[in-house]
Amino acid sequence: MSNVKATTSATFEQDVLQADGPVLVDFWAAWCGPCRMVAPVLDEIQAENPDKITILKLNVDENPDLAMKYQITSIPAMKVFQNGEVASTIIGAKPKFALEQDLAPYLG
Repeated sequence: MSNVKATTSATFEQDVLQADGPVLVDFWAAWCGPCRMVAPVLDEIQAENPDKITILKLNVDENPDLAMKYQITSIPAMKVFQNGEVASTIIGAKPKFALEQDLAPYLG
């Protein structure tokens, strides 16, 4: 069972832009090997930090409008949203310690 939930074009505004606290959106696709590699790492980070950050997955094939809006040109791409704005961007699959370093400002 995954700790990371999905968001879509229909729920993005409520799930991400109106969220309290930081939200990491993992822009991914089913055919993307590195995306599948980073998914369990994001699961772990979400499980270990449930009160600090919300991690959501967004399938770029099913939601091309959001992929275009946020200029996703390669995946996996992760964007951290804070107060409805992109606060930081992480490109590519990384090991857990590297992702935790990138997310340190939000994990406190």
